[in-house]
Amino acid sequence: MLQEKIDHLERLLAENNEIISNIRDSVINLSESVEDGPKSSQGNFSQGAGAPLLPSKQLSLVVDPEDCSFALQSGSRNSDVQMLDVYSLIPFDNPDGGVWKQGFDISYLFNEWDSKPLQVFVVPHSHNDPGWLKTFDDYFREMTQYIFNNMVIKLKEDSRRKFMWSEISYLSKWWDTIDKPKKDAVKSLLQNGQFEIVTGGWVMPDEAAPHYFALIDQLIEGHQWLEKNLGVKPRSGWSIDPFGHSPTMAYLLKRAGFSHMLIQRVHYAVKKHFALHKTLEFFWRQNWDLGSGTDIFCHMMPFYSYDIPHTCGPDPKICCQFDFKRLPGGRFGCPWGVPPETIHLGNVQKRAEMLLDQYRKKSKLFRTTVVLAPLGDDFRYCERIEWDHQYKNYQLLFDYMNSHPEYNVKIQFGTLSDYFDALDKEDVTIRKNSQSMFPVLSGDFFTYADRDDHYWSGYFTSRPFYKRMDRILESHLRAAEILYYFALKQAQKYKISKFLSSSHYMALTEARRNLGLFQHHDAITGTAKDWVVVDYGTRLFHSLTNLKKIIGYSALLLILKDKNSYNSYSFDNLLDMDLKQNSQGSLPQKTVIMLSAEPRYLVVCNPSEQDRISVVSVYVSSPTAQVSSASGKPVEIQMSAVWNTASTISQTAYEISFLVQMPPLGLKVYRILESASSDPHLAEYVLHNGNVKDKGIFNMKNVKSTEEDITLENSFVKLRFDQSGLLEEMINKEDSKHHEVKVQFSWYGTTSKKDKSGAYLFLPDGEAKPYVYTTLPFVRVQRGRFYSDVTCFLEHVTHRVRLYNIQGIDGQTVEVSNIVDIRKEHNREIAMRISSSINSQNKFYTDLNGYQIQPRMTMSKLPLQANVYPMTTMAYIQDTKHRLTLLSAQSLGVSSLKSGQIEVIMDRRLMQDDNRGLEQGVHDNKVTANLFRILLEKRSVVNMEEEKKSVSYPSLVSHITSSFLNHPVFTMTEKIPVPTLQLLGEFSPLLSSLPCDIHLVNLRTIQSKVDGKHSDEAALILHRKGFDCRFSSRDTGLLCSTTQGKILVQKLFSMFTVASLIPSSLSLMHSPPDARNISEINLSPMEISTFRIQLR
Repeated sequence: MLQEKIDHLERLLAENNEIISNIRDSVINLSESVEDGPKSSQGNFSQGAGAPLLPSKQLSLVVDPEDCSFALQSGSRNSDVQMLDVYSLIPFDNPDGGVWKQGFDISYLFNEWDSKPLQVFVVPHSHNDPGWLKTFDDYFREMTQYIFNNMVIKLKEDSRRKFMWSEISYLSKWWDTIDKPKKDAVKSLLQNGQFEIVTGGWVMPDEAAPHYFALIDQLIEGHQWLEKNLGVKPRSGWSIDPFGHSPTMAYLLKRAGFSHMLIQRVHYAVKKHFALHKTLEFFWRQNWDLGSGTDIFCHMMPFYSYDIPHTCGPDPKICCQFDFKRLPGGRFGCPWGVPPETIHLGNVQKRAEMLLDQYRKKSKLFRTTVVLAPLGDDFRYCERIEWDHQYKNYQLLFDYMNSHPEYNVKIQFGTLSDYFDALDKEDVTIRKNSQSMFPVLSGDFFTYADRDDHYWSGYFTSRPFYKRMDRILESHLRAAEILYYFALKQAQKYKISKFLSSSHYMALTEARRNLGLFQHHDAITGTAKDWVVVDYGTRLFHSLTNLKKIIGYSALLLILKDKNSYNSYSFDNLLDMDLKQNSQGSLPQKTVIMLSAEPRYLVVCNPSEQDRISVVSVYVSSPTAQVSSASGKPVEIQMSAVWNTASTISQTAYEISFLVQMPPLGLKVYRILESASSDPHLAEYVLHNGNVKDKGIFNMKNVKSTEEDITLENSFVKLRFDQSGLLEEMINKEDSKHHEVKVQFSWYGTTSKKDKSGAYLFLPDGEAKPYVYTTLPFVRVQRGRFYSDVTCFLEHVTHRVRLYNIQGIDGQTVEVSNIVDIRKEHNREIAMRISSSINSQNKFYTDLNGYQIQPRMTMSKLPLQANVYPMTTMAYIQDTKHRLTLLSAQSLGVSSLKSGQIEVIMDRRLMQDDNRGLEQGVHDNKVTANLFRILLEKRSVVNMEEEKKSVSYPSLVSHITSSFLNHPVFTMTEKIPVPTLQLLGEFSPLLSSLPCDIHLVNLRTIQSKVDGKHSDEAALILHRKGFDCRFSSRDTGLLCSTTQGKILVQKLFSMFTVASLIPSSLSLMHSPPDARNISEINLSPMEISTFRIQLR
């Protein structure tokens, strides 16, 4: 009875979808026929079978006017400290500060604590890098496991002892090796507050290069592990080693339910400025926040390092004497020449007073009488003897101080949360008229310098091959997560035993963990030893291979006509991704599809939440290829040559390209075969400064560069190139205006001084020098039906500029691909510079973690390397009339050293160590592929006050371009034709595109309580993007509108029913007090929200 009802409902739903499809088709047709009427469908309709491939040229975004107000009012200056202003104020003169080299002398009066004693928390910790000078596994085997084993024994010896830990990657590895009594001991130490987990992410991530997708994912992975194994919820953030700090991380912690956090690596001049003004503790608020909803309390450590010599107070010579691992006879001593002394009755008074003096001085930099004194360093507390030396000597000092009331001090071991709890009590008692005693700060802490002109802007680019691979893994992981959850639901519905949901889930979990591990601040940063880099790369490569399989298996189930037939196929022959990477250090290559008269399926996957029109290209074995839709309708194709070298074409492979229009998060099916009646549009070639001997089937013309101009054009833009094949000018078709947009390459060397550039530091020998060549490079121009491009072959870069000849987002931007090879260079860095006539002066904008835009100022009072900032997904410059955006598919260092310029450093090869502990240079360079898009937009802003704001937003077109660039379409083919295989024409899971400003970050199947298994729920993570409306949004080809952040749950999915949807904290750690099943999602601009969703 129930089954009949369900079947009836599903039939109704299918009919409904068809009706909506038809409505949508007629709306598209209408918008083509009505010249000046409304240019787009209101509401987001589902994919229509008969929808024309090229929507009308005049299809524009429909933006609710209210959705434009956020960017206009946002960024009102509602914080006490704005980092852009701080940079303007600081002189950056670096005088000698005495014992505290980068600070100043601190003095105090002895009676200052008479009315309120000093409260000191000494916080033992061990900083464990998941890979750096050794691999993750080697560190675990040789060091980390002993820290945990000794912790269990040593904390139990004395209940006053405390310890804390942050990296769950290590904790989970140890947990898998220990017995139940040890596990119970850990749980009881957590329960009685002796042991605390801080942050609880998989790693302590870098904060410059990672995308927010991966930052959230590693946080969820750690928090889910803790929930399942220990039942604890971390409360405080601990980030002591990342090289600069991002407000994105503060936002993510806040939304995960944290109230406090700590940071350490901040520019020494900023630390000094904050110490002088007692602003080292503050509420960190997002630049875009109009209220105070994003405030999170942040403690900035005041001194040079997180090691013991730099944490008890301003004088490292004295603090070092209280690091009892350095007692005489040990492996290392104090570089200041005075060793520690074991504490005994004869010296306890003198030593206690020396140490207390440092704590008092440190407290003078803060607004309360509570002092945090971390006690740890890298891989500390490995040996039992260190536990004894540190804890016993400190306990003697504590007992002595606490028993002398004239010292006015209460001192004890504590954890980070012990400190923050004491601080909260202070703040509550001192709060005047509900005003906190702490200031509010907005902005970020890049670029970091730890001394002199040693700016850590080199690592923004170091090992760029893996920074690109990271993003490729991310896009595969996200697609695999989404398709897996959909397939899991279908497998449950149709009782398909052969869909190996458990083994796929284990492979997904491993991929999450390998991606998480790579976010570590010595991994994605490119600052580890060569063999450690290979270990990370091997993990990424292994997971990439597994994810391709999961995408293939899941897609097959979703697209099968008869689901029950899934059990009868051998999977090795079925859907195969068309890009293959042979090893962890090689570039992906397209596989050649061997064609025959027997058609085979080609399945295209759109991982975006938007309808999408894209050009898909595959390699085939025959020039007589034919492509048709699933229903057999022929599809127009462009055939291009496959080049074995710059000037020789393959005689066995051909590239075919065709247009696909795909439903959001959907799959589209095509058939491909060899046919005598095929009629492809052959691309035509013009070769400058060189020639091709065997032209094959193609029309190729050799010319000298001076003979004819090099231009490309589509319906949006015309591009003009110089004789070297480098872009010179863009002409906007809308208003026929000419814009100088020049691409050039240049070199940086390294300084002749003693300290030179290395993996971390960028220390150039002055401004970049132009890339010179003695003869004009070989330039290959290709013109085709769906795309045209200009490729210029330089010794170190194969530089290709491509224009897509399609209506829609992809036609509006210029694609730039660089294959970079500097393996023969010494101490050189290669940059790509885009110069324009935009009057940007000294202001430019970079994104932070793909999440938000941070305005930047190029400052002449700072050295060149200080004006280089991290770019995760985009950077732009603008004046009142135009904005020029460089969108990036990988994280790199970027700057704008002159008005109108954007410069990105693409690779660096350095022959020496830069004295930050790595003890090697960077010379394991690979042939590296960098991918960008250039977007030139008309801006309608006249008010110059606008430019002074501390916040800025991309346009919707820019957001969606970035999303398409980072989440490319995946193509899969049937390995060998299987005549019995019957596929649907498409899989379209959503009723319509999501609103244009809402991005589906992830649909991540949640673990079950049983080991390694999945539950029925998934985490639905949505991000509503802040965007600036004052840009043209015509001709986008997008079928979406904005809806003030509202989504009706029952109108979300077409093939699934939402059984439940419950709001959660970002990392699933907390449920809001009023958590219940909701029927409407409401997102505010910029917010990222997580929901527990169950589909049926």
